[in-house]
Amino acid sequence: MSAPTAPGTPRRADHTVEQPTAPTQGQYRKESLMGSLRKHLSAVAIAAAVMALTACAGTSTAATPQPSATPATLTKVTVGASPVPHAKILEFIQQNLAAKAGIELKIVEFDDYVQPNEALASKELDANYFQHLPYLEAQIKEKGYAFEHGAGVHIEPYAAFSKKYKSLAELPDGASVAITNDASNQIRGLRVLETAGLLKGITDASNVLNLTKEQNPKGLKFIENQPEVIVQQLDDPKVDLAFVNGNFILTAGLSTKDALAVEQVAGNPYANLLVWRTDNTNPGVAVLEKLLHSPEVADFITKTWPSGDVIPGSQG
Repeated sequence: MSAPTAPGTPRRADHTVEQPTAPTQGQYRKESLMGSLRKHLSAVAIAAAVMALTACAGTSTAATPQPSATPATLTKVTVGASPVPHAKILEFIQQNLAAKAGIELKIVEFDDYVQPNEALASKELDANYFQHLPYLEAQIKEKGYAFEHGAGVHIEPYAAFSKKYKSLAELPDGASVAITNDASNQIRGLRVLETAGLLKGITDASNVLNLTKEQNPKGLKFIENQPEVIVQQLDDPKVDLAFVNGNFILTAGLSTKDALAVEQVAGNPYANLLVWRTDNTNPGVAVLEKLLHSPEVADFITKTWPSGDVIPGSQG
């Protein structure tokens, strides 16, 4: 994931529950016949019951009525998430694990990286699941959010794609590179290029605006943009290489198998995690955090994205 500096026109969608279908005409006819039968039997049943009660009145006491069983009340947890893979993982939990654990999930989808934290801060959400720790820390520092977080759930490797070249070695001097304008993810792209030998001496303070000639010997020209825009720039003939965030790789139907470069997973600090407010009082949030780290969820991630576009667990 990453974050644009300003939201565009983000989409948010609440998952709803299907309502039961109306009875068919055949079902109405069946109920009518049964109703008639009940009317014929009611007089006989009442008479028999009166006789039985009269016969037993002097020898037994009436049984104490027992309350009917009712389903346990589920704790509702409203969670904001990116559509893929986050919402898909939450849907798996809702369909297979949530009820047994005593919670019910309401999943609200966002296609940007600004609104989920704003909605959490304003208490529209109980938690959100879309971001990694470096981005969260940057947002807390910038906007003063009072948030807490769980452990890393999964990693989406950052990757570079091109419609014009088949390898990074083919990139010419002065090639144009589309990259996110979010600092916490931009550094990921710069380190990928450093590992590939196209940049040198990258530090934690490096960004596309302060690179020296020594650090950028090929004179790469960087085009900063929001991540949801960059995935569309792959078809722009002016763009030679584009770094695409993991969730947009999936929504665009891309695969890291086709990328020219992919960041390393070992020691990767960019695992996505569940985030909640420090004043949270919903006990279902802790239950969801536990379910996100269950073997069932890890197995679901591995089977759903076998090519490694989404990797369960924290590797940092």
